[in-house]
Amino acid sequence: AEPNDVDAVTLPAKPVAILSGETKWEDARANLRTAFKTIGETLRRLNLKPAGRPIALFTKTADDGFQYEAMIPIEASPAEGAGGGDVKFGSSPSGKALRYKHSGTYEEIDGTYETLIAYLDAKEIPVQDRFLEEYVTDLGEGADDRLDINIYALEK
Repeated sequence: AEPNDVDAVTLPAKPVAILSGETKWEDARANLRTAFKTIGETLRRLNLKPAGRPIALFTKTADDGFQYEAMIPIEASPAEGAGGGDVKFGSSPSGKALRYKHSGTYEEIDGTYETLIAYLDAKEIPVQDRFLEEYVTDLGEGADDRLDINIYALEK
């Protein structure tokens, strides 16, 4: 991806099913895939329909891993106390953001983030300390799987 391939967008708030977790970097793809599977099973059990691609909000990062909120957009939030277990319901992050596209393996995504952060620093654009990934293609199991992922830097 090129450093200037950044689009300014406005993210609308959408109802989502959310599963929070934490993982080591090397287990990220497998654990996110498991989280999305758990959310999907809960949605089927509650008879709720997905209404968009899976997303992950990285809420806290460290050298060895990160905390996240895995989310799947849904048509409408269920009634209060719908019995989602560990899966909660809420709204996706909204507001002004910068979208940067990653196309390649998940293992190569670090380079995409480095390019994005260099762009933000060069342009002196203040963003929140959390990023959102939207998985345009499914997180496959193979290390060589080519993925399309939209990375959103949420503006302050």
